[in-house]
Amino acid sequence: MSTATFVVAATSSEVLNVIAAFVGGLIIAGALIWAVQFGMKVRDRELPRPNPDEQPHLPDGGAVREMREMREPDEVPHTEGGERLMPYELHPSGTKTGQDQHRRRWLPGSSGSFGGGGLGRL
Repeated sequence: MSTATFVVAATSSEVLNVIAAFVGGLIIAGALIWAVQFGMKVRDRELPRPNPDEQPHLPDGGAVREMREMREPDEVPHTEGGERLMPYELHPSGTKTGQDQHRRRWLPGSSGSFGGGGLGRL
């Protein structure tokens, strides 16, 4: 084969690549347009949004207050004779209400966190 044949073959494959990329782009664009139209149809079939007077609101007594308490770990009980504990013998939570409910406050002069850059307790 001559050089001219290779040039024509290379040029035709480049043209085919461009046409394939263009057709692929058209297919993707068509799929996106179809997806948007489908989503609009689904949204039209949904129930209407509630009016502002139908929205949830605070109870008459005001906002519900949260309960703060100090928690401490609830240790796994030790068994006598090496018997195995069953799940129903364990407590439902890993923590329990602490004996000391005094909340420890931040002390001035102590760093706020590990690596906080403060001098620490003096």
